[in-house]
Amino acid sequence: MQKNRISINQIKNKQIMKNRRMKKYISFILVTLLFTACGTDETKLEKVQRERQEVVNVKSMVKEIDTGEVLIGSVARLFSSEKYLLIADSKGYDKLIHLFDNKEYRHVCSVGQLGQGPYEITNMGTIVVDDVRNKFYVSDHGKMKIFSYDMDSLLISPELYRHQIKAEIKSSMFPSSYCYINDTLSYARVITPTSISTFEQTVAKWNMQTGEMKMMSYTHPAIENKRSVFDVSMGNAFYVEAYLRHDLLSICDLDGNLKCNIYGPDWNGGERSKISCFGDVIVTKENIVATYSGGDYNQEYFPTKILIFDLTGNYIKTLDVGYKISDCCYDETNNRIVMAFDDEIQFGYLNLNTLM
Repeated sequence: MQKNRISINQIKNKQIMKNRRMKKYISFILVTLLFTACGTDETKLEKVQRERQEVVNVKSMVKEIDTGEVLIGSVARLFSSEKYLLIADSKGYDKLIHLFDNKEYRHVCSVGQLGQGPYEITNMGTIVVDDVRNKFYVSDHGKMKIFSYDMDSLLISPELYRHQIKAEIKSSMFPSSYCYINDTLSYARVITPTSISTFEQTVAKWNMQTGEMKMMSYTHPAIENKRSVFDVSMGNAFYVEAYLRHDLLSICDLDGNLKCNIYGPDWNGGERSKISCFGDVIVTKENIVATYSGGDYNQEYFPTKILIFDLTGNYIKTLDVGYKISDCCYDETNNRIVMAFDDEIQFGYLNLNTLM
């Protein structure tokens, strides 16, 4: 009986793998047919961009941000509020979060001590800004909590300030990053562990108060083990996903229904390639902006270019930044892309008003 059960399970697993391969093969054929047609063929849901050759060298236009005496490590994350640039340094020896004004980038204050104490941060994750309440929220993946910081109170007395607990994080399905709308609605990149070393990733609606998550329905049929970044535009009623190992953007409505896929020149049918593709994606006032590498994933994985699309995914141009971009954020107040670099300068920005 045991041998029979093993045999049946083996047959089932083989059939599952066969079905997956067939599904991927069919998807590959369909997209290949799109590519073999003329230049930038489009269907209602599929856009193919075989060339992206409108390249503008903007290295000389990058304005360096000098953090002065504030020492920040190489693994820095950037977040923008209406008035401040927040730089998160998860490996910092002293404070982990540094606030700078977003006009002249003068240092305002630092907060968030690394440690196991009740008002310390154990393992800092993402930061989300709530401009309506003038607060920001910090995920601690060690304590599995989200902490709330009131910027008005923080600026009065940074050394004495104590954060509040905003929400609990579930270990079974936790938001590694999210776009905060209000306490009952966020759009999150949700990680679901499938083993000790593997996980599935999807976009979901997340109710921070109740912990309820509703997974978005669309998943590209040709891609397994999806790894992507995303951003949400409530004003334009869509979110966009950019894939780390595939030259693909997927635009969906706010309920997760596909609006269109945008395939670039490095798209290979869904097979995970050796090419590092997108790093970050941002929806600005008028555009979709995405950092892009195109280099070997094991060597040159940092993006050095910014691809500019309109809000429906049509390619406009490429900005060749000339520096290795490790992270970026959008400063809506000043219409700037603020960047962290793994290069000869550490931080800088581009003024989109002069480029668009």
